[in-house]
Amino acid sequence: MNNLNSILIEGNLIRDPLLRSTPKGTPVCTFTIASNRYYKQDAAYEKEVGFFDVESWTKLAENCYNLGHKGRGVRVVGRLKQDRWNDAEGRPHSRVTIVAEHVEFRPDFKKEEPPARTLAEETEEAAREEFAAELEPVEEEFAAITF
Repeated sequence: MNNLNSILIEGNLIRDPLLRSTPKGTPVCTFTIASNRYYKQDAAYEKEVGFFDVESWTKLAENCYNLGHKGRGVRVVGRLKQDRWNDAEGRPHSRVTIVAEHVEFRPDFKKEEPPARTLAEETEEAAREEFAAELEPVEEEFAAITF
């Protein structure tokens, strides 16, 4: 019987995702999420940030690479995986990562930039400025009219 190994986490990508392939050609995308936690201590609120490594595989990996970028909000549902190894000196090491099974990206609101002006629009504006410079200012006197 399998034990429960499930995680749901929300946060923001701290850098652009990295896409690699296994020797057999299977795509693997890795990225790191920063997740904020706020709690009250005494009279003030404290902020705690956790950084979590995530890996996604196959089609999900390609989608994460194409849609993800630094700062984008993300929700990941997956499982925990622990890697264990010994270094060259025989010291044991371990690392826990999240293997994504489902990934959702928050909407990506881009700032709207004004549309690029065409050459015709720039030429027309330059002509208007030149024409306006050639005109002499006209001063008119207004007579007071009383009834």
